[in-house]
Amino acid sequence: MTSGPALAFGVLAALANLIGALAVARSARFGLRVIELFVAFGAGFMLALAMVAAVPEALAKDPAAAAPVILLGYLLVHLSQHTLTPHFHFGEETHEISAKASGAALVGLLLHTFFDGVAIASGFLVSKSLGVLFFVAIFLHKLPEGVTVSSLVIASGGTARRGYAAAALLGVATILGVLATARADVLQTYGLALAAGVTIYVGASNLVPEFQAKPGWGLPVAFFAGAGAFVFSQELLERVLG
Repeated sequence: MTSGPALAFGVLAALANLIGALAVARSARFGLRVIELFVAFGAGFMLALAMVAAVPEALAKDPAAAAPVILLGYLLVHLSQHTLTPHFHFGEETHEISAKASGAALVGLLLHTFFDGVAIASGFLVSKSLGVLFFVAIFLHKLPEGVTVSSLVIASGGTARRGYAAAALLGVATILGVLATARADVLQTYGLALAAGVTIYVGASNLVPEFQAKPGWGLPVAFFAGAGAFVFSQELLERVLG
């Protein structure tokens, strides 16, 4: 059976995709600037989560298999987003693109967001605190993810409504990832290692390049604050939730 908390947090994470799409559809420039800070903050939080919690937990669970499965998770995201997909980057798309490129990016993101759900459910299988930490990390990057998919649809000639629909599909994929983990033994065994690899890729290879070349101190400060927030949150949640 599906863990109630995992499913509830999966649904909340899915809603973040729609919030990001809403910012694009309404051309909310302030909202988009805030989401840009979420990109940097989320990158720091995700990398700290992967290195400090997810990777050690996965290795402790299955020392022989975890490392190659972590690598597999990393490679799967690269395959879906930057090998099979001709045009993809996190953040708002401001140039006209083809419908084919937009559709390919959506397919790549669907695989990624499915593993978002796997990550949340796998975290809860270890402890409540790790499940909540995965939820926070995923919520943070689902905001720019919603911006990405919605703006890609609009840049390819689609309507704002179609942008919302694409963001909703990402949310559904996340919920399916939670449900699949509750029912598939292979995901219960290796889901945490896969999630660790996916989290490393999203943080280091997707999110960091989106802000590392931009001027100013705001984004770097947000990045380091994200890493620090993870350390604080982990300590707090382990005391409160166990």
